[in-house]
Amino acid sequence: MNALRIAGIAAALAAVLLLAGPAAAPPQRLSRAEHQQQMKQGEVKLRFHQAVVMLHAKEYDHAVTALHRVLELAPAMPEAHVNMGYALLGLKQADAALAFFRTAIDLKPQQANAYYGLAMAAELKQDYETALGGMRSYLHLSRNESEPHRAKARAALWEWEQKLGRPRG
Repeated sequence: MNALRIAGIAAALAAVLLLAGPAAAPPQRLSRAEHQQQMKQGEVKLRFHQAVVMLHAKEYDHAVTALHRVLELAPAMPEAHVNMGYALLGLKQADAALAFFRTAIDLKPQQANAYYGLAMAAELKQDYETALGGMRSYLHLSRNESEPHRAKARAALWEWEQKLGRPRG
């Protein structure tokens, strides 16, 4: 009876160990610099997400605040420059928006939504030549025909060409 009990306990212990899998590795110790980098990346991610939510809610002032912090921490992040441009567009600050869209394009020339924003900011300034160039670049880079902004982009091109006296043929 005693041997049977011991065998049962051993079998139960083996099952628990088998189900638990291999022992977890001890936590990796990070240097101070690695820890700071992880914290910085976490804040960038959090603030960027907050800014996106605020942009969608049309809370442009709050989005600008969050994006200023993102750009302090990650000045070479083209997406942050693009979103700052859109926030400034929402505030009708076309010149400042243009600067952020141009910086995003300098950082990442394939950033299609930066060209769209550039075109919209140029339109706000009634600079239809710049608007046309930006929107054509957007259409060239966003080759996905199901992209919802492509129809708006084509309509904008037509409108701006009409304003410039260049009917499409």
